[in-house]
Amino acid sequence: MSREGNEKLDPQFIDKLASFLGFDKDRVQHLFEKNYLAQNWGKYEYIFRFDKEISHIERGTVIYEKDGSFEIIMGFPKIRRAMVLDPTIKKHFSGLEKVAVEEKMNGYNVRIAIAKDEILAITRSGYICPYTTQKAKEKLNLKFFDDFPELVLYGEMIGPDNPYVPKDIYGIESVEFYIFDIREKNSGKPLTISRKQEILEKYGFFQVKFFKKIPMETAAEEIRKIIRELGEKEHEGVVIKDPKMVLSPLKYTSSQSNCSDLRHAFKFYNETGRDYMLSRIVREGFQTVEWNEDKTEFEKRCMQLGKSILDPLRESIQNVKNGQRLYEEARIRVKDLKTAADFEDYLKRLGIDAIFEEPQLVGEEYLIIIKKINKSTNDKTQAIWQGETW
Repeated sequence: MSREGNEKLDPQFIDKLASFLGFDKDRVQHLFEKNYLAQNWGKYEYIFRFDKEISHIERGTVIYEKDGSFEIIMGFPKIRRAMVLDPTIKKHFSGLEKVAVEEKMNGYNVRIAIAKDEILAITRSGYICPYTTQKAKEKLNLKFFDDFPELVLYGEMIGPDNPYVPKDIYGIESVEFYIFDIREKNSGKPLTISRKQEILEKYGFFQVKFFKKIPMETAAEEIRKIIRELGEKEHEGVVIKDPKMVLSPLKYTSSQSNCSDLRHAFKFYNETGRDYMLSRIVREGFQTVEWNEDKTEFEKRCMQLGKSILDPLRESIQNVKNGQRLYEEARIRVKDLKTAADFEDYLKRLGIDAIFEEPQLVGEEYLIIIKKINKSTNDKTQAIWQGETW
């Protein structure tokens, strides 16, 4: 089955699904026809994913049959971004005495849950990644899923052996899972921060750093200090939460994180959406004004921002001029080469052009370097060097 295709579905199945979702039959049929509701492949073809946000259902939500009905694992809720701290916190969390502040780590979003007696790692888009799934089985205390089959772990896969967002800034040797939310199946309702922490500690899970609960009147000032400290370590930022998890969270990132994103974006400038690039530059403008930076601080920010744009762009253009191909290098570490083969097939299904190098035996595991070719930027840059206009 192709990435976008749906197997022919039984009309009775569509009727039952429409009734469960509260949609009419024609609407569900339309969702399948447009691939807004799509079937996964292989042994996971029983899992359907929402490729588009539909009504109250987030993109990446998955649904499957269970006990004569259905079970849903909701997607990642949208977290709005604070462009400035003080007025946004006061407006968004109006009525609260304190807000809770957690670290926003730079990794790969994943949901881990049990479905039909199997532990699955579900990507933000609703796919089942074989590599992430295997790592979750190796790294996590699986007794949690026996005790709480109705709950879902929402977290980040972090570390240098993360093939999606490889980072070595956290002192992790391979990969680990850091949990930031626990939510109920079907409703997507989150546990309170205190209950979440209690469960994560009981089962020995890593969790994102919890800084503290901060009174509303001093929240902006204290979060600004936290952001400065995180930025010095090249860490991403914070998520600001209602301790009871009733109000939706906010996120706020460091300048260093913005610039790190821009370095990657401009290295592969023709793959990256322009809104992605522009939004990070605009964040820098608001932050320098809110932080009331002096001339020296502002010029330092300008230099950092400019270099994050021009350095990778210049390098990519020069490399293509010299006849080199642009690629992203990542790596995975597996105990069984079948996991690597399954992951290679998975990337092909997603249309990702990746070259897997020969496995290197390191201890009791295989380390495999992956080169992901960025065809669009390669082709565009080469065409410009051959005289094509913009």
